[in-house]
Amino acid sequence: MMRDAAIDVRALRHSYGQREVLRGLDLRVAAGEIYALLGGNGAGKSTTLSALLGFIRPGSGSVQVCGIDPATAPQDARAQLAYVPESVALYDHLTARENVEYFLALARAARDRGTVIDPALDAVGLPGHAWDARVGGFSKGMRQKVAIALALARHVPVLLLDEPTSGLDPSATLEFNRLIETARDRGVAILMVTHDLLSAVDVADRIGFLSEGRIEEELVAGAAGARFDLNALHARYTGAKVSG
Repeated sequence: MMRDAAIDVRALRHSYGQREVLRGLDLRVAAGEIYALLGGNGAGKSTTLSALLGFIRPGSGSVQVCGIDPATAPQDARAQLAYVPESVALYDHLTARENVEYFLALARAARDRGTVIDPALDAVGLPGHAWDARVGGFSKGMRQKVAIALALARHVPVLLLDEPTSGLDPSATLEFNRLIETARDRGVAILMVTHDLLSAVDVADRIGFLSEGRIEEELVAGAAGARFDLNALHARYTGAKVSG
């Protein structure tokens, strides 16, 4: 039986006008787990994230983030999570340290450099020489590290990732996967919405395949070294149903 879910979505339905996008979605992610949600364009991935962030009020069903309904208490729900979009939004004229410090201030969280910010930047593997460099010159991978460092510094229990490996080369993708494993090992529940089957196979504890607004199949990783059969997954799921 699955331990208590930090993300708990049950029988979720949502429509835009006459078009039903989510059709009874069930999705649960526990603390200390990485869940990869794969699906084609229009499958409902973005709508799922919007429901978790409190941007939409679903037609029916329930959504909870750490026991909080984002539709009725969006600020309280967002305080429990960090959202990393495909293009990380940082202030280019500020340094990595200054960005983390600023966003911690907005969240009214502790922001001491020696005990909060610097340990978080170190934990994500951002080189020390980059801490006081303006992020306008950072690569996508480095910007993601700053965003994950902010999540670690805030000690949020939930991390939402939207196409995090898009535009990364294979080396940067592997480095990013090791980074979110660090967050998982700290007990963070991670939902990774992605088209990247290879990355999902590498890092996820579970993979859910979203099609026409519901999970059509869910797979659980085996022990280390015997995780997922990539060839079988590629053969079954790179068609129109789940490819980007």
